[in-house]
Amino acid sequence: MNTQVQSTPTAVPKVASAWRAWIVPLLYVVGWFVLYSRLESATVALMRWLSAASGMAATSPLFGAVSFFVFEVPKVLMLLALIVFVVGVIQTFFTPEKTRAILAGKRQGVGNVLAASLGIVTPFCSCSAVPLFIGFLTAGVPLGVTFSFLVSAPMVNEVALALLFGLFGWKIAAIYLGLGLAVAIAAGLVIGRMNPVNLVEAWVFDIASVSNAEARLGWDTRFAQGWKHVRDIVLKVAPYIVAGVGVGAWIHGYVPQDFMAHLMGKGRWWSVPLAVLIGVPMYSNAAGIIPVVQALLGKGAALGTTLAFMMAVTALSFPEFMILKKVMKPRLIALFAAVVAAGIIVVGYVFNAVM
Repeated sequence: MNTQVQSTPTAVPKVASAWRAWIVPLLYVVGWFVLYSRLESATVALMRWLSAASGMAATSPLFGAVSFFVFEVPKVLMLLALIVFVVGVIQTFFTPEKTRAILAGKRQGVGNVLAASLGIVTPFCSCSAVPLFIGFLTAGVPLGVTFSFLVSAPMVNEVALALLFGLFGWKIAAIYLGLGLAVAIAAGLVIGRMNPVNLVEAWVFDIASVSNAEARLGWDTRFAQGWKHVRDIVLKVAPYIVAGVGVGAWIHGYVPQDFMAHLMGKGRWWSVPLAVLIGVPMYSNAAGIIPVVQALLGKGAALGTTLAFMMAVTALSFPEFMILKKVMKPRLIALFAAVVAAGIIVVGYVFNAVM
């Protein structure tokens, strides 16, 4: 009798605690949708007031640039705040240890497809490149499979796809997903066939593989991880977004449409390689470059050329190469960059030809 009396109260707080964990996230999502639905009307009202107060003509380039900036900065930041929260919760199900365990021992081909697909739901940034590279190799993941993941994770992650969906619709997001996976898989297959293991620093293979037991997390812990992602990532990425929207606003307001159509249009054979060359030295993430992509498309740039530019910015950044230099010899980094760049250029040409 005593056991029954004592066991009943302990079950109720657990259920109540589980429900309490969902209350704040649900209110957050509802409030987000309410604010997001009113963003456009608020921007129109603000620009109407600003135009009347300053005498700025609604048809002027300055008005177009300011309007683009005022609307896009909160829009992208709001999209990012929601997406990053969801991604932070999802990441609690896809830890680096679990990812390594899934890919360990997988053969070329199947392993490349699986690695590229896992890159979508494990949005690790370039700062994670070295520990992930080491962890994958010491866990028995083939070199080519590892490279498929390294290409896919920064380029085809959930943040990029969700922002593309929110700004351009599902077709553009699906196209980018398919192209990004194709580049990641192909790059991993090519490097895997070459198998340049001798170009990996020898000390990498001397590190013992570490196996960490996965803890079962409650929803309160998972949501706490989501809030942590919002605090850490949104604040970190916000300057890139403001800068990206600023560039996009300048393009939107002041760059003639004929100029962008000439520079990045379908009819120029050199437009895709040029877009890739321009994109490589630009260090940004998907959240920061998407407003620029939006402005380029609005000015007549070809979709294939523009997506190739975005892929180059996110997958072929100099800072990531400097980080990878700790574990790879320069020849392997050059091979990696050349293979990925070639894949991006082919994708740009093909897409421009069929669209």
